Amino acid sequence: MGVLQGLGYEVKPANAFQRAMQRVAQTGPVSKVFQKTLYAIDRPLYRWSKGRLTVPGLVAGLPVVMLTSTGAKSGELRSMPLLGIPLDDDLAVIGSNFGTERTPGWVYNLEADPTATVRWRDRTVECRARLASAEEADQAFDVGAQYYSGFPSYRARANHRDIRVFVLEPIT
Repeated sequence: MGVLQGLGYEVKPANAFQRAMQRVAQTGPVSKVFQKTLYAIDRPLYRWSKGRLTVPGLVAGLPVVMLTSTGAKSGELRSMPLLGIPLDDDLAVIGSNFGTERTPGWVYNLEADPTATVRWRDRTVECRARLASAEEADQAFDVGAQYYSGFPSYRARANHRDIRVFVLEPIT
C-alpha cells in the first residue's frame, strides 16, 4: 500500500474559473505575492477546516497536502502546504518555491531528516522522503503540469538552480 491509498488521495479536475486563476497565479508578479503570503494563510485555514480547505484548492482547484517535517536548524516540527503529485502509488512534492531563485526551507528539512508525515483531509501517513531520480522528477513535473499549469513556467524561471523533487513513501 502506497501513500496514495493510505491517504485516500484523489484529484478532481479544475473547473474553468480555477484554470483561469492558475494562469494568473503562475505569472511572475502574482506568484511572488503568493510565495510571500499563501503559506501563512493556508496553514491555519487547513487546520481550521480539518484539511478540507486551502486557498489554492478553492481558487485554483489544486490538491494540497500538508507535509510536516523536522526543521533542519530548529529541530521543531514544521508544516507546509504543498501540491501533492501522484507518482505511481506514492506522492511527489516539488521544491519549486513558485519559481523563485531560492530553494524552499522544507527541502533542507527533508534532506536533514527524511521522516515526515503527510496529511490529506482527515488522513495522515507516516512517510520517508527520498530524492527523486531524474526520470521521476521529470515525471512529477509532467504529472504536476496536468494539475497546475504553472509548473513549466516555474521550472523555466528557476532554471539556474536544481529544483529538488521528493517522493514520499510510507514507512512500513
